[in-house]
Amino acid sequence: MAPPPPAPSRSVPLPGFGSEEVPRWKLGAEEGAKEEEEAATGRKAGGPRKKSVSRSVKAGLQFPVGRIGRYLKKGRYAQRVGTGAPVYLAAVLEYLAAEVLELAGNVARDNKKTRIIPRHVLLAIRNDEELGKLLAGVTIAHGSVLPNINPVLMCVEVDDYVESVNRHGNSYLE
Repeated sequence: MAPPPPAPSRSVPLPGFGSEEVPRWKLGAEEGAKEEEEAATGRKAGGPRKKSVSRSVKAGLQFPVGRIGRYLKKGRYAQRVGTGAPVYLAAVLEYLAAEVLELAGNVARDNKKTRIIPRHVLLAIRNDEELGKLLAGVTIAHGSVLPNINPVLMCVEVDDYVESVNRHGNSYLE
């Protein structure tokens, strides 16, 4: 087994003097101030800035958390908006969009198309029980309607017609 790494020392090696170390409190005013500045800002003075990371990236989402937060505040839905609210809402919206697009893509593939059109979105939503319930009162532009023919309007089979005539007599033919 390898020996454990040495504990961090409270001394700073002097430049050009080998391994001789000087306690931090014995350093000059300039060197001590420079180290304090580095510790306070988290980076070296004059060095490159750390690249900012968006809240969408932190949450692992594609939908814009910052924009949704801005809309929540601007919409005056409440006096105050918590930091987790736009993240949660963005995650829910992204999930719903992915679900609808997956189902619409399956409908497009079933119709031998490579592009999703509003008709595919409508068929996907109306044929899914939960999405159909969620979007029951929604009209999708250029979506048309579900193909549905009432069974009463369907043509009667010849055998069924002959049976009904035999049962009721020739009253249908008169």
